[in-house]
Amino acid sequence: MPELADLKCLPCSLGTPPLAGDELKTFLEQLDSQWILVNNHHLERAFTFKNFQQALDFTNKIGQLAEDEGHHPNIALSWGKVVLTLYTHKIDGLSDADFVFAAKIDRMLS
Repeated sequence: MPELADLKCLPCSLGTPPLAGDELKTFLEQLDSQWILVNNHHLERAFTFKNFQQALDFTNKIGQLAEDEGHHPNIALSWGKVVLTLYTHKIDGLSDADFVFAAKIDRMLS
């Protein structure tokens, strides 16, 4: 079975149910332990940096990955910190693509 980071972020259809229960747990176990599942609705992870420029550079890398994958996180940038929030707006919850995108970020950092 391929690793999550090797997959493409595929859009889901309107009306697709969000992931729930064991599916969420199975996907979450494949990510870095710093990802937090919030209310079974979204993934969140905070990244810290030495200064604003490093945080901005990281934000730009995430932005490019988002464009390449066609899957766009919420990004909060502040001095020395970036917080990413992932969920699929179309279904107001988590889809496979959110976990694939998180895995791609994990790989980018390793």
